[in-house]
Amino acid sequence: MPTEGVWISPSGVKTVIPLENNPEVFTSLLHDLGLSTELGFYDVYSIDDASLLAMIPRPTHALIFITPAKMYYASRKEDGIPCDMALEDMTYNKTGDDPILWFRQTIGNACGLYALIHSVANGQGKQYVQRDSLLDRLFTEAKPLQPEQRAKVLYDSEELERAHMRAALKGDSVPPPAENHPALHFIAYVKGQDGHLWELEGATDGPVDRGLLPPEDDVLSPRALELGIRRFLNHAEGNPNFSIVALSNKD
Repeated sequence: MPTEGVWISPSGVKTVIPLENNPEVFTSLLHDLGLSTELGFYDVYSIDDASLLAMIPRPTHALIFITPAKMYYASRKEDGIPCDMALEDMTYNKTGDDPILWFRQTIGNACGLYALIHSVANGQGKQYVQRDSLLDRLFTEAKPLQPEQRAKVLYDSEELERAHMRAALKGDSVPPPAENHPALHFIAYVKGQDGHLWELEGATDGPVDRGLLPPEDDVLSPRALELGIRRFLNHAEGNPNFSIVALSNKD
């Protein structure tokens, strides 16, 4: 039986209340799922002002970029990256974490949840996932599977559903009903075990390799920002309605 507040769409898709774009909500949810309390999310107020960037503890293990739909689709079109594909049309079929563990999004309104999961399933963040936690169990089960079966691991997890809904009811704003679909996209950036910057979102045909980073660079380095987030900001057209949060060790 679905958790209270979860909506099943007319097409039969489980749909949840979206997460508020709030570092405290993100941090609370990941701790609830089994991430060490040593890590937390921080607002990135500017990627151009050195004094504001200095407020973020380094190294940064992951970034989550929240972009409005117009900016998102303009960038995807320019890069020739298909998105919003039907599961049966996907070509990505990797198993394992080769070198990235990626999940196709099949839960409606859960863009934020998938970005959070991608941010700690990969890179340095995964070292802080506590043994035998829900995250650890989900990743262990999903890792050897093909994308369709891997997506089902998250979709069918009642524990994950309940944890998400607890977090979705927190924050500073009134939670919208699950039937509402926000026009925002959540994209995670991590540095993979291969040293590459990876762009992870459940609506694309697999993870997007944005290129090799120098060994000393984290995901908030100038090179990483140029390869990743700035590609979207080139299409901002003066729209300030985007945000960035960073996953780092707590001070």
